[in-house]
Amino acid sequence: MQSLALNRMIRLLLCICGSLLPGLAMAQTSLGAYLARAGDCVACHTAGTEGALFAGGLPINSPFGIIYSTNITPDPETGIGRYTLEDFSRALRDGVAKGGKRLYPAMPYASFKAIKDDDVRALYDYFMKEVKPVRHRPPETRLPFPFNQRWTLLFWDMLFVNHERFEPSPDRDAEWNRGAYLVQSLGHCGACHTPRGLAFQEKGYAEASPYYLTGAVVDNWFAANLTGAPASGLGRFPEEAIASFLGTGHSDVGVVFGNMVEVIENSTKYLRNQDLKAIAHYLKSLPPRSEKASYEPDAPAVAVELSAIVTGEIERPGVGIYQSFCAKCHKAGGEGEARKFPKLAGNPSVLARIPASLIRLTLEGGEITQTQSGSKSEKMPSFAKKLSDRQIAEVLSFIRNSWGNAASPVTTREVSLLREALRQ
Repeated sequence: MQSLALNRMIRLLLCICGSLLPGLAMAQTSLGAYLARAGDCVACHTAGTEGALFAGGLPINSPFGIIYSTNITPDPETGIGRYTLEDFSRALRDGVAKGGKRLYPAMPYASFKAIKDDDVRALYDYFMKEVKPVRHRPPETRLPFPFNQRWTLLFWDMLFVNHERFEPSPDRDAEWNRGAYLVQSLGHCGACHTPRGLAFQEKGYAEASPYYLTGAVVDNWFAANLTGAPASGLGRFPEEAIASFLGTGHSDVGVVFGNMVEVIENSTKYLRNQDLKAIAHYLKSLPPRSEKASYEPDAPAVAVELSAIVTGEIERPGVGIYQSFCAKCHKAGGEGEARKFPKLAGNPSVLARIPASLIRLTLEGGEITQTQSGSKSEKMPSFAKKLSDRQIAEVLSFIRNSWGNAASPVTTREVSLLREALRQ
């Protein structure tokens, strides 16, 4: 009798909780909601913290002007409420909205074209049945001529987009194929991490391309090289560290910063462990490419160099600035402090072929956010007013060529140009 009463009480509590949180429970369990997280749809289709979820209006900077994201809630007048499954699929995978209007490739349909039919159907059900309709008409995108002629995107599509669905490789295991699918389609990792050509096309959409995921500059940040490059890529890190970074924002790979903070907070931290491991498994299979640096922590010169820095016996350009402003947190040996201050020795972001992220962090400062589980938020101050362009170039060149690091020096011109770009 007691057991029966207890069961009834549990059912009653579940009913009460379900009535209080009807949408949340469904969003947590439905396949479509999970896939929308994997695709990070919220990042572009929600206008910041003040905007309604998926109601669009986010201004997206492009080389051709500002592109405003669309409303993808099921509102019938201003959103996609009147879209059929076919309409939804065509917009998502072919870049053509209902009515025939072509979408600018800021919408990464060149990656989404690989999404499987079943996943498209699950996404459609989620947006139509679970997302709250919002009546909101985002600002209209108005690019200058000739980029306002959307019909010309037909030729861009014909030249650069392969409209084939993802096909598993029979020569690879199931985990590799799952990781490849997530990276190449829903994750659209290449949208940031693959360099683009003159027509703003990604230079590759799969591992067969020598440019795929070799890193690129996005919004004055350098999106990292994700290939097996041993210095500036993922070559030295085990799959576990890569999966941990995607799930928490920290690991031996480094500490999350820049645009990747939002990717982790909005998307990858919600992925299942098996999917994070699959992504890491796939990325670890990529051969080393676009390597311009090296890292040799056991080189004899490293010990001598470290001793000289600590004692002040030598004065290399930038070493005095490092001792005064950086060593307290990042330490004399560039080892940093676990879960607090990033390691600089062997850090792939330090050794990146383009030092944009290093320069921007030095100018603007940064913060290790609560994305890191169990860690306190730590801030790096801005040095824009404290250090000149020459001083920043010297200290970053020192960091990129100390403790076994070996990368191209940072020039004063690079710092000056980025400082000016950030003012605009």
